[in-house]
Amino acid sequence: MSRSRRAWSARTRAPAFLAGVILLTISAFAAPAGGSSSNVPVASTWVEPLNGYGFVADAINAARTSVDLSIYELVDPTIVGDLIARASAGVDVRVLLDSADGGADVNATTVASLRAGGVNVEWAPSAQTFHAKYLVIDATTAYVGSANLVATDYPSTRDYWVKLTSPGDVHAVATTFDGDFNATTGVAVASPGLVWSPGATGPIVRLITSARHSLLVENEEMSSAPIELALEHAAARGVNVKVVMTASATWATALAALVRHGVHVRTLRSTQLYIHAKAICVDCTSAGGTVFVGSENFSRSSLSDNRELGVITRSRGSVRAVLNAAMSDYRLGSTVH
Repeated sequence: MSRSRRAWSARTRAPAFLAGVILLTISAFAAPAGGSSSNVPVASTWVEPLNGYGFVADAINAARTSVDLSIYELVDPTIVGDLIARASAGVDVRVLLDSADGGADVNATTVASLRAGGVNVEWAPSAQTFHAKYLVIDATTAYVGSANLVATDYPSTRDYWVKLTSPGDVHAVATTFDGDFNATTGVAVASPGLVWSPGATGPIVRLITSARHSLLVENEEMSSAPIELALEHAAARGVNVKVVMTASATWATALAALVRHGVHVRTLRSTQLYIHAKAICVDCTSAGGTVFVGSENFSRSSLSDNRELGVITRSRGSVRAVLNAAMSDYRLGSTVH
């Protein structure tokens, strides 16, 4: 969710009589030994707030034929100006903005500015939250991240972005954008390693289940029973599971349950650094591992209902970047007992 617009949902753990059903579900999601088979090649990785958002402006300004942006919230005058400038230069610029959960109010001024500047803007269907954050340039390069493009959030918020150039992955993202923007399909185009919502619970549980030695997790929310159980089961089989989040009473019960099952949990105050990232580092070391980054929060709505996009990669640059940043956050946090 956005720091400026949160609709916290009450967390409910599965009743005891459903435990067997959930266990069977996790078993069905289980990955083969040796880790996840999914892998998206990543050309570059950005860790926020360290690296800043100049790469977004640079990507837009370099576009020659097309810019497609799907974003939950867009409140950044620089990026809005860049989009208008490219449209004025004859580039086909399309922007898809969320209209659910108050999005119509948050994004209204941006929509008016973009339309006045000749940008083709559409509201996503109000019946579905469009929480994905991605940018496609010239149908050849895609940027996928966890951050909203809200300038006031940039300095104090942990987020990650990755750049994709593999033709199959970029085509899947671009084609999904077409369907969503034109309201023709509403169906995401699959490509190995891309994690789309609706339907993200299985791939993420499989990734967690693939861990053999360590799991390092950052997320904004913790209200998904399958995810929580997968983390607990990983700890039970001897995986060193670390979770770092922003401190909030909303997730206190969930985090306490993880601790009781052997998960190491630390939280940061929002005044230290707000954990907006959605990241999982599986068996990560300086030599390699597997990383997930994307827009999916660990909630039923995010995983099963919203439009979201994440990436699973073994690219070493991404692994090192996420491992180093998430461990820095974990060391900064306070232990949950």
